[in-house]
Amino acid sequence: MSEPYARHPGGEVEATEVRLLEGPNLYFTRPAVKVSLRLPGLLGMDDAALAGRARALNLSAAACGTAGSEARQRFLLRLVERVLRRLARAGGVTRLGVRARPGGSADEVVVAYPWNDRGRAAALARALEDLLARCLGADLSEEDFRRAGDAVRAVPASERFALPKPGVPVVAITGTNGKTTTTRLVAHIGMTAGLRTGWSSTDGVLVQGELVESGDYSGPAGARAVLDADGVQLAVLETARGGMLFKGLGVPLNDVSIVTNVSADHLGVQGIGTLDELAEVKAIITRVTTPQGWVVLNGDDPRVWAMRSAAGGRPWCFSLNPDSPALREALQEHGRGITVMDGDLVVLRPGAGVERLVSVLDVPITMGGLSGHNTANALAATAGALGLGLSTEAVVEGLRTFVPDPGHNPGRMNTYTVPLPSGGEASVVLDMAHNEAGLDALLTVADGLRPPGSLVLLGLGTGGDRTDEILVSMGEMAGLRADRVHVVHKEHYLRGRTMAELESFLREGLTRVGVVPLSSSETELAGLRTILATARDGDVVTMMCHSHRAQLHDWLVSRGGRVDTVTDVRRKVVAARGEHELEAAIDRLWQDPDAGSRIEAAGRMLAGRPGDARLLFEAAGTYDSAGEEAHAVGLYDEALRAGLREPHRHRALLQKASSLRHLGRGEEALEVLDVAAADRPDSPAVACFRALVLHDLGRDPEAARELLETVVRHSTDADVENYRGALTRFFQEWDVPLRTSPATG
Repeated sequence: MSEPYARHPGGEVEATEVRLLEGPNLYFTRPAVKVSLRLPGLLGMDDAALAGRARALNLSAAACGTAGSEARQRFLLRLVERVLRRLARAGGVTRLGVRARPGGSADEVVVAYPWNDRGRAAALARALEDLLARCLGADLSEEDFRRAGDAVRAVPASERFALPKPGVPVVAITGTNGKTTTTRLVAHIGMTAGLRTGWSSTDGVLVQGELVESGDYSGPAGARAVLDADGVQLAVLETARGGMLFKGLGVPLNDVSIVTNVSADHLGVQGIGTLDELAEVKAIITRVTTPQGWVVLNGDDPRVWAMRSAAGGRPWCFSLNPDSPALREALQEHGRGITVMDGDLVVLRPGAGVERLVSVLDVPITMGGLSGHNTANALAATAGALGLGLSTEAVVEGLRTFVPDPGHNPGRMNTYTVPLPSGGEASVVLDMAHNEAGLDALLTVADGLRPPGSLVLLGLGTGGDRTDEILVSMGEMAGLRADRVHVVHKEHYLRGRTMAELESFLREGLTRVGVVPLSSSETELAGLRTILATARDGDVVTMMCHSHRAQLHDWLVSRGGRVDTVTDVRRKVVAARGEHELEAAIDRLWQDPDAGSRIEAAGRMLAGRPGDARLLFEAAGTYDSAGEEAHAVGLYDEALRAGLREPHRHRALLQKASSLRHLGRGEEALEVLDVAAADRPDSPAVACFRALVLHDLGRDPEAARELLETVVRHSTDADVENYRGALTRFFQEWDVPLRTSPATG
């Protein structure tokens, strides 16, 4: 409940908002009233006059500060608190908890106090405003407080309010990034363990995976809906900043709380202007964890790890670094830790050995270990599930079966393979990245999915409720890490900005790093169409998508796109490293000294994967090394036609040219080398192979001149540096026709 006030003409004292927080909140671990006050009259009051008001309230007159100063604002906090306590006593409340803090500007003060009677809570706020207004004209007297207290007493008592305690285990999850994914994963593990599980998130309220209510239910309404659902045995609650600030928590306590991280997002809203203040909000869920419960905190985020000092439960640290000091501190404080060690998720307990759970490679959400932020989410969810008392077997099975696809985790790193009109396929990643940390995670995944020689194409866009600085910073990050950037607007998330204004800040960031966006689209679907039209085979298209995720999914599927399986993602990750899924077998093949055995082994691999470009290339190499160049040339051609990627494509061109040379087909070899030189005009290897072919064709002077020119142009030797001009002039004086080619320019 929020009640605006503007009752005093001139606004010298004004209660701009009275908000009834119905659950644990930033100020108390129980329902509270938050009163936002503007006090320009008291901030600017004559020093002597305010000193008199202070003495009447038994406050130190020396602490008043000068008019308009920060010291004056701090004094007003004490003054408001003193007036409120005396008012409460006059109204019959013998003890009242009061919290006061500065507001967003020098003349703003926020004061909060617990409540259980709605009408009297609001009446107390009105009476406080009246008393502060009286301070402008005179000292407050006992009679003033008596009359104000009587006014509060006169309000009829209403039914006492209290949040009911949940009857099932509750997990509360918050953080700037990763909370939705972690919520879904904990819920999936709960269902895997056989519990009827309900959860609330930005998607809505779900029970056993079935949508009960659609919409953003990451606040107290979602918590209540989950707990009221029939037969629920486990409640998993995504708990967003907004709900905690505007309404408070929807439950009075939890058995496990999880905080994923704190980064710049939604700053400047409801008086939260800094990361430290945002962390204070996120910490609310940790303060109501039961003493027997677990507080799961990110040990790699200092602000999050510091929350344990005021937390209600025992600390359970998760960290990607097995040597993290936070892990040691958790164990020293009789808590637990979870991390990645030797490629496995492991649990650490005081005085016990390492408990290995599962390989990172067998946890699909980590995308083969590529996605560091999702690895952290998996650690957090695992700790949360184990903290509930779920069996290790159920937790491991849940980790193995939770896939980052539109079914399990819609809008979070969903990857697709999409055919291109120009031929070949592109990867598309849809993710609800909405801030700097989310964009960083998205670009990291994209970079880990692109094969050598391919590009990352980014659809850049976010909500309008980010600060100007954050928007500029996101533009810089995009320009530095993506190969091409397209601005893609979210028409439902402008949040008071225009598209032009929002885009201007993104462009400012891009311009700072010398990048100009290739296009600007008013909708996500239009942006995706535009970006895919520029994509080439192997490119990775990344889209920061929000409300239109389902529309983008449907469109991709309608044009032949398919959702990547766990196997598809692993294959792409391996390919991006320039490797093959059978890399180990290929290595063993080339360790065999027998040429015939190598040919047979390559043939067996190729029979299992006919048309595989890399295996065709390796098979060609086995024939080449056995002196069967004619057979090798045919296989090199097949590999190139099958879309052989770098770095093996370049190697195939060189090896094919070398084979053609051995077959006496010099002119054909030169043509192949010209293709290789077009891709790598500075390659000394191409120049060397060309020189050999030219020599075979009886064109030694031309071979020498091309080779010399390559050395002189590209050598970093100190002597060549000193004599580069003279050497260039000398070979240019040769009366030798220089064949113009991509290699020689």
